[in-house]
Amino acid sequence: MTSITKTQSRHDSRVHLADVEPRPAIFRSWERARHRRAQWLVECVAEMFGVFCYCYAGVGATAAFIVGNILGLDGVGSLLTVGLAYALGIVVALVVCSATSGGHFSPAVTLVHIIFNGFPVARGARYIVAQIFGGFAANLFVYWQWKTLIQEAEAALIAAGKYEAVNFSSVGPAGIFALYSNPADPVGLVFLNELVSDFFIGVVISACLDPTNFFAPPAAVPWIIGLTYGTAIWSYSPNGLAANTARDVGGRLAAIAIWGTKASGGSYAAIAALTNILATLLAYSLYEFVLKDSSRVLTVIGKEQFDCHTAQVKHREYHLGNVAMTAPSSDSEKGAERLEKQTQ
Repeated sequence: MTSITKTQSRHDSRVHLADVEPRPAIFRSWERARHRRAQWLVECVAEMFGVFCYCYAGVGATAAFIVGNILGLDGVGSLLTVGLAYALGIVVALVVCSATSGGHFSPAVTLVHIIFNGFPVARGARYIVAQIFGGFAANLFVYWQWKTLIQEAEAALIAAGKYEAVNFSSVGPAGIFALYSNPADPVGLVFLNELVSDFFIGVVISACLDPTNFFAPPAAVPWIIGLTYGTAIWSYSPNGLAANTARDVGGRLAAIAIWGTKASGGSYAAIAALTNILATLLAYSLYEFVLKDSSRVLTVIGKEQFDCHTAQVKHREYHLGNVAMTAPSSDSEKGAERLEKQTQ
């Protein structure tokens, strides 16, 4: 063991996964290579898959709702199931992927981190591309899995002489993927509905990011954010709600790939894609200027989260980046023994 490793081991008494669950050599080699040269790629894959998860869940439920209504299939879907699917999809995305990338899963959240928290611009740009691609891929998979029933729904609309009027609307087959507003609603009302709904979501996300918030421990954050999105969908999606640029642009690109430029959405496309960014920036500003206070004390779990993240970075630097993986250190062995006693 090198002197660097020994020094690090003396100061790091935490038990790392490598200490208690040694991975096969091929994975250890990949981790060393990944942390040296490909961490950016892994983070982008996590962002992509996170968006994929919640879009796959939510758009799939939307397909059931819209196709079920067109074909008269009772009990196939409803606004309730759509909201629940998006909420649970967000929970899954955060649980599965946030530890790898930080769990942005939205261009608006990434831009907030760039503007307010010094997140690297190049890294943020990669995140945004990955997020949109995740939404695009999820929408295409939903289309392929629902293709037969979607085509039946299109045939039913054609037979009823309603295809041109319905297909590219919020209740038509294209509306499963691309978001459309009600043509009867004034543009100002549509914009206000999107802005206020997204502002509401943004404030909740900001509160969940606050490590002094005793009411939002890390384990509860996925559920809080997921149910907040669900609440916005249940309450305001009939008036037109995108809430996330990655879901909107990804879905719109998928619809264009399937039906051509007729699916683009016209002027509403800009409102759907951009308003949530403005709303999230305003929400974060409100929380930072009004609701946050640096004199507050970190919660125990909040401090633990920071400490664990710091320990992970140090472990990655010393054990995975600069030197070969070795046997567990004496301090780590003691930590493992303590962990074992606690779990017995």
